Amino acid sequence: METTFPLLFAAVVGFGHAFEADHLVAVSNIVTKRDKLNLALKDGIFWGLGHTSMIFLIGLVVILGKVAVDKTVFAWFEALVGFMLIGLGCFRLFQFFRHRKLHRRHIDHEHHPLMDHHHHHHLAYGVGLVHGLAGSGAMILLVMTEIQGSFNSLLYLAIFGVGSIAGMLVAAGIFSLPFSRKLHGKHGLQSGLILLSSVLCIGYGAFVLAVNLG
Repeated sequence: METTFPLLFAAVVGFGHAFEADHLVAVSNIVTKRDKLNLALKDGIFWGLGHTSMIFLIGLVVILGKVAVDKTVFAWFEALVGFMLIGLGCFRLFQFFRHRKLHRRHIDHEHHPLMDHHHHHHLAYGVGLVHGLAGSGAMILLVMTEIQGSFNSLLYLAIFGVGSIAGMLVAAGIFSLPFSRKLHGKHGLQSGLILLSSVLCIGYGAFVLAVNLG
């Protein structure tokens, strides 16, 4: 019974975990490139898959392999998230201003300037991997102190992962709505949101770096 209770809430905890600030600023920045809801939802799913696979992999090493990881290592992982967020924001700004420059030269009028029409989701998966790397320390510590047995611990991580996938799917869908094809004429709104998401990425990334390397 003591083990069953936390297992029942693993998905709920995972769902809420997806809405942490660093996760949201990253995924909101990614989906500004999408003009189709299904592509944005897939970005959310792939973020969750990357996040879950990394936490589960580290869980296997620590829980089954009985490998002790120094706490300072996870601080470096958190700092890596900061670098990633800054990189995401800067690259999106580069894309945005590069398009503005091309647009002034009357290049590529027919192609929607702010969207990525490729159907791959490598970026979302990679961002999820880095977030999973950073969040694995606290999650595994929680599991090992609350749940008895290796199987139940890994089961918790798996259920937690399903919840985080669902949470990020919802978040990605919400953030993508202003960029849907029905609002293609709202270039001012879309440009403002791209700039805002990019600045938030850079600012929050700098904050994460300061906290973990200061």
